[in-house]
Amino acid sequence: MVKVQWSPKVLLYPCPIALVTCIDEKGRPNIITISWIGVASSEPPMLGLGIRPNRYSYTCILQTKEFVVNIPTEKILKKVDFCGITSGKEIDKFSETGLTPLKSLKVKPPLIKECPVNMECFLRQVTKLGSHHLFLGEVALVHIDSEILNEKGCINFVKAFPISYLSGEYWSLGKKLGTHGLSKHGSNSGRK
Repeated sequence: MVKVQWSPKVLLYPCPIALVTCIDEKGRPNIITISWIGVASSEPPMLGLGIRPNRYSYTCILQTKEFVVNIPTEKILKKVDFCGITSGKEIDKFSETGLTPLKSLKVKPPLIKECPVNMECFLRQVTKLGSHHLFLGEVALVHIDSEILNEKGCINFVKAFPISYLSGEYWSLGKKLGTHGLSKHGSNSGRK
């Protein structure tokens, strides 16, 4: 096999997709679709979001210091796409998409009912990088639809139907291949 060299670019894949809700200074809610998001810390639990400074939600989150990360499903893919290609500066994305806002318990931005996992976050830090700035948010509270939990109380990702983003394309998850520790324990089922 021959390796081909490309100029530097971000090719990490797959990228999870999240609908991030925020509010402006007047309390008007907005939704932004984010695919540059990931775990930044487990203690305390923190998420990192890459957001362009010219996005309307950038200013909203910067001013209010709160947001909610909502994990969408395949069932609402068109709504997810719409929230990513339109600006909430002029339109109400909740009204336009029919997504349902639910009251959060720790922050002011709403949860999205149609998303089975919602994480209320407080903005802790912003680092200016280049085209995007890194927003670090501490997770204050997590909401999970009971329908996607398995018998052990863990998320059944097959039932959650998450979406990933790959170079302009939306993808669903495939099958489970194994669990953490499979190389040490000689099985694809992890610890016994």
